[in-house]
Amino acid sequence: GRVPIAVDAQWLACTDKICVPEEGTLQLALSPDAPRDERFSGWRAAIPPMLDSQATFELAGDRLRIGIPLPAAHDIGEPHVFVADRELGDGLQPAYAAVQTFKREGNLVVAEVPLTQLLMPSLEGPARDTLSGIVAWREGEGVRFVARPGDVPLESARPVFGAATPPLWLLLLGALAGGLILNAMPCVFPILSLKALSLARAGGDERAARREGFAYTLGAVLACVALGAGLLLLRAAGENIGWAFQLQEPAVVLALLALAVAITANFAGLFALPSLPVTRSGEPAGAFATGLLAAFVATPCTGPFMAAALGAALILPPLPALALFAALGLGLALPFLAVGLSRGLRRRLPRPGPWMETFRRVMAVPMGLTALALLWLCWRLGGDTFGWLALALAVLLVAGLALVGKGRSAALWAAPAAVAVAGVAFLPRYAGGEAAAAESLLNPVPFSTAALAEARAEGRPVFIWFTADWCLTCKVNEGVAIEREATREAFEKAGVIAMRGDWTRRDGEIADFLTRQGAAGVPLYLWYEPGGAAEQLPQVLTADMLIERAAIARPPRGSEQPRLGSARSAVPAARRD
Repeated sequence: GRVPIAVDAQWLACTDKICVPEEGTLQLALSPDAPRDERFSGWRAAIPPMLDSQATFELAGDRLRIGIPLPAAHDIGEPHVFVADRELGDGLQPAYAAVQTFKREGNLVVAEVPLTQLLMPSLEGPARDTLSGIVAWREGEGVRFVARPGDVPLESARPVFGAATPPLWLLLLGALAGGLILNAMPCVFPILSLKALSLARAGGDERAARREGFAYTLGAVLACVALGAGLLLLRAAGENIGWAFQLQEPAVVLALLALAVAITANFAGLFALPSLPVTRSGEPAGAFATGLLAAFVATPCTGPFMAAALGAALILPPLPALALFAALGLGLALPFLAVGLSRGLRRRLPRPGPWMETFRRVMAVPMGLTALALLWLCWRLGGDTFGWLALALAVLLVAGLALVGKGRSAALWAAPAAVAVAGVAFLPRYAGGEAAAAESLLNPVPFSTAALAEARAEGRPVFIWFTADWCLTCKVNEGVAIEREATREAFEKAGVIAMRGDWTRRDGEIADFLTRQGAAGVPLYLWYEPGGAAEQLPQVLTADMLIERAAIARPPRGSEQPRLGSARSAVPAARRD
């Protein structure tokens, strides 16, 4: 009358660091007249349906790529892939607690799952011929899939965000406003102001003023579009980069250093540029070159209003994305364009006089500070040897330009030009030393996806800031709101775990994480309440914003005196199932 049912079960009990095999025998004596358990219908309904299309997968270095066919019209929210197979061959296994990235191309969703190396791999074959799992995108929503080895295309795939992208017109306004604000940067303002005053020196030639205004605008827009196109092309080729990616290259930083040193020496009166069309007032070629220069040196920071626009540019089709970069360049050029087109604005400019030479020398101060910042960046980017060589390049360049200023001979230009070209060409090979991490009052944990999972498993608030030494907005925010004794005390009281992601050098893991958050670059500030999702804070932090946030945070459980910056290994709350 009774039906015995027995199951020999084997399973893995896992933390985010290690899995321990366990086993047991489960038995049940089922009576034929036992009442039906109504929970069975709910359990059956909870089983994800099997996808009726074939998925593909491939191993690409330290990542597993899975191409899952899903209709383009279907909203997949914030997806996550649960891979059923523990071993993928050659001792590789999916890092189930790591951050996954998702891209989409038409009806294909491409998931990238980080891989880890097993300490004791089994003796099964070198590779799998099938892969199974579940892709879930909301609570209780998802499908099962079976994938076979094959090519997973990434060339034209776009990152998937969880939040809806704002309308294009709003993104264009954000890019325009962000470009306008960039004119206040210390490396742009001297160029803009002296170029505007050159219109006053040129007199009342309306046609020449308009030509200069349009030429300057064209240069700024083309520079931003070129940088944006380079960013999109490199990302399409698989490079993990973001906005201002060029400042992670030592050769580019050296070229900017040589340029900043030359401009500073010129403003200070050490030498005068030769009479070429690109430097004479009233010449469109000079205004065009100035627009190119202003746009290139203004790219290190994503200021207010720019974050959403540049982040969306990474997922939009090419033409709308390039339109956002063009709007950024137009915003940067708007002040000079307005001066060039408006006679009233030009009349409000001070009349030419001896004071202009004094003003020019004063403007050498912010440009000199820019050169010093670039020297410091050389040290942070390439280590001590590279930093000292960059300093030697700057000194030799100033000495050569000073000789040019005394001799006034065109032949003397060969010496400083050769110093600059040789430095940019040969010095980057010495960039490779590690610079020490910057000191911080908050004693932050270095960012990694594994460290973030551990920190969130603590059941305490987590604050992450992503920064770079070439980002002016980042450094201002750190001085105003982050690196303060009041912030440190508030964080200690609330048990906040501080974490810092330094993107001064290229870092693929940080680039992936920024993309998932819809950010094209730094700064980015995230706050995690215990068990909650990431909340993006404004790109411009106020002095008391973090203190107020810590004051309302829930205190850590079971810890009267939490230690700031600690993170124990534990099972991430979001992955315990």
